[in-house]
Amino acid sequence: MSITLLIIRRRKSDRQLAKCEISLGVEWRRISYQELREATNDCSETNIIGSFCSVYEGTLSDGLNVAVKVFNFQPDRVTNRFVKESKILSIIRNRNLARIIGCCSNTEFKALILEYMPNGSLEKWLYSHNYFLDMLKRLDMAIDVALALEYLHHGLKFTVLHCDLKPSNVLLNQDMVGHVGDFGIAKLFSQGESFAPTKTLATIGYMSPGDVPYRDS
Repeated sequence: MSITLLIIRRRKSDRQLAKCEISLGVEWRRISYQELREATNDCSETNIIGSFCSVYEGTLSDGLNVAVKVFNFQPDRVTNRFVKESKILSIIRNRNLARIIGCCSNTEFKALILEYMPNGSLEKWLYSHNYFLDMLKRLDMAIDVALALEYLHHGLKFTVLHCDLKPSNVLLNQDMVGHVGDFGIAKLFSQGESFAPTKTLATIGYMSPGDVPYRDS
């Protein structure tokens, strides 16, 4: 099977699934601060996921495994990121985007409760000697990310620019399906809008930062 046919088949099946997910909708769960403390062993270091010390693996009272993204409470910048990411995650419905389960917010604590991805990030699979992805699986990852971006750019009434797409922000579920996550610095464009001022772009375009040469202009 050629790569072109593989991509076309994946796009058709994913679009059908995306429509089904949108029609079903998702209701947020109400999760208390106390339940999150118990779920993550009070945000224990042993529950930290990957390289980000603010994301913890947890198990809710009903046995559901989740990822808890805690926003260290600081002035407006952190609060704005929490509000923005909550807004984006509440309206996107796509098999290749991180799914939100609920949130917890008070004056001193803010967290998003997300679907747990047992296979970690794409970064781990690309750059660790203990993991391996063959060429076909790498192609699957590329298609997963491309479909996620297509949905963000063209599948909504407005456009979402991720602005920080890199292997550490592509998460893999139990079936090794790629999910784009971390919308903390994403930009939203309303209908007809083609420009939005920004001071934060974590990556140059859509790529892993790697070794990017910088020159004074």
